[in-house]
Amino acid sequence: MRHAFRMQLKPGMRDAYRAAHDHIWPELVDLLRARGVRDYSIYHDEDSNALFAILTIEGEDRRADLPSHPVMKRWWDEMAPFMETHPDNRPCEWPLERVFHLA
Repeated sequence: MRHAFRMQLKPGMRDAYRAAHDHIWPELVDLLRARGVRDYSIYHDEDSNALFAILTIEGEDRRADLPSHPVMKRWWDEMAPFMETHPDNRPCEWPLERVFHLA
C-alpha cells in the first residue's frame, strides 16, 4: 500500500528541515521500519514551500500507535520549529489522492 500526503514548511526552514533528516535518528528509522514503513521519500516544492511525501506500507498498516510513541513525539518536537503543526506538534498533514500511476 502507498500513502501520499502533503505537509507545509515555514518560510526559510527548508535547509534546517533537510539537515535534520540528513541525521535522522536510528531509533526513529527502526520504529518506522517496525511499523512496516518502506521506501519513504519527501519532496519540497520551492514555489509553495510544501512538502510532498510518499511511503510504502509493507503488509498490514501498523502505524496507528505512532502518534503516541515517545520517539515519534520527540521527533515531532524537533520538527515543530520548521513546519506547520497541530498543538501537540504533530505535523499538519493533508492526504493526496493518486490520479495516475505508471507501473
